[in-house]
Amino acid sequence: MAGIKKYDRIELLDKAIELFRMRGYNGTSTADLVEELGVNRKSMYSEFGSKQELFETALKRYGEHHLSNVIAPIESPNANADSIRAAFTGYAEASGGWAKGRGCLLCNTAVERGSLDPAIGQYVDAYFERLNHGFRRALENARLVGDMDQEANLDELAAFFTTSLVGVAASIRGEAKPEQVRAGCNVAIRVLESYRPELTV
Repeated sequence: MAGIKKYDRIELLDKAIELFRMRGYNGTSTADLVEELGVNRKSMYSEFGSKQELFETALKRYGEHHLSNVIAPIESPNANADSIRAAFTGYAEASGGWAKGRGCLLCNTAVERGSLDPAIGQYVDAYFERLNHGFRRALENARLVGDMDQEANLDELAAFFTTSLVGVAASIRGEAKPEQVRAGCNVAIRVLESYRPELTV
């Protein structure tokens, strides 16, 4: 029957996410998208409007699903100091595997396009704020249970962990050596540990 879609919108978005993630917005042509998504140009434009609109929709999908899975440790209501440690450990472990050369779509966008395009900049701003909020809440929770120095400046620490994680993601995208990424993550973890009270036996 004419007019019935022969594709799944979410599946198309996930394919687009991977293509944008590997090649960036500027490095991905409409022809690349048509080939990767497996639909004709007319169907793609009918579903998403334009390459720009498809990219923005992909960013939304990435933030709601893919990014949420990756930063789940610090976004849990019960996130704490161990959650921050887990976030960096997770990135370190992924540096030589599935994430190498891919990184984070929102981080990649911040480097490539965010500062030049107001429409895209809002997604980048929300990404930074989301990371910062997650780290800040995890630090607050840690302090509430006595697992964080009462004199520590939580705003500064949250900002440090945010910029550190973004730097780690950018390094993974650039295919930095896994040992380099792990070293960076280890330093961030040591900073965290330096603000945790020593355990007494």
